[in-house]
Amino acid sequence: MKQLKILSVPYLVWMVIFILVPIIMVAVFAFTNEDGGFTIKNISDVGQYANIFVHSIWLALIATAICLVLAYPIAFILSRMEKHKQGTMLMLVMLPMWMNFLLRTYAWMTLLGNNGIINHLLGMVGLGPYKLINTSGAVVLGMVYNYLPFMILPLYSVMAKIDKSVIEAAKDLGCNPGGVLFKVIVPLSLPGITSGITMVFVPAISTFIISRMLGGGSNLLIGDLIEMQFLGNSYNPHLGAAIALVLMVIILVIMTVMNQFSPDDQVLI
Repeated sequence: MKQLKILSVPYLVWMVIFILVPIIMVAVFAFTNEDGGFTIKNISDVGQYANIFVHSIWLALIATAICLVLAYPIAFILSRMEKHKQGTMLMLVMLPMWMNFLLRTYAWMTLLGNNGIINHLLGMVGLGPYKLINTSGAVVLGMVYNYLPFMILPLYSVMAKIDKSVIEAAKDLGCNPGGVLFKVIVPLSLPGITSGITMVFVPAISTFIISRMLGGGSNLLIGDLIEMQFLGNSYNPHLGAAIALVLMVIILVIMTVMNQFSPDDQVLI
């Protein structure tokens, strides 16, 4: 037991330096003014950006829902493949993640631009050009492309543990394909669903690179707003910290709600 405590020391030090201290600093900045005095004005000023919060949450929810719809059948197909094929397919799923995040987003700028590849191909058949970039749809597309693997992997890890005999038994007992899906597979894969939703929603709601590069100035999200307070012309780290603190609370509430749908005592067969 004593050895285990010693081994946990580096992890505890890491948590204190890189998690606890930054959170304390954010809280201190959020509740102080330029003179260092206590104030709640920064928190109250966050309310004027309520429309940006709503817009960010809405786009993040759409991107998360699309990721779930796309990832669920992919993860199930992967989990039912032969073992030697699963590794190859998982490598293909993770392959885009090996490339730099900015490069992947720049690629979509080339594809979606007004004179980009997609509009060029559409023009060859007499369609377009369409405004594909600097739209909310482009932002959602960028989120789905970049965060889809984070939905596939937790779903796959859970579905791979579902015994094939359970599905076969459900079919033998008269379940149609819809019944097998919603009465057997979905309940057993619920922990993977909640984990995937959390892993996609959290970075999607706080992103700023995707919204800046694919959304233009008309799609300001929470991440962009925070960055403006620290690096932009409207430099105000106290307000930026307040916005970040409110965002952390929102994410914490959402994750708490999501955890209610993932029973800890569920045993995968």
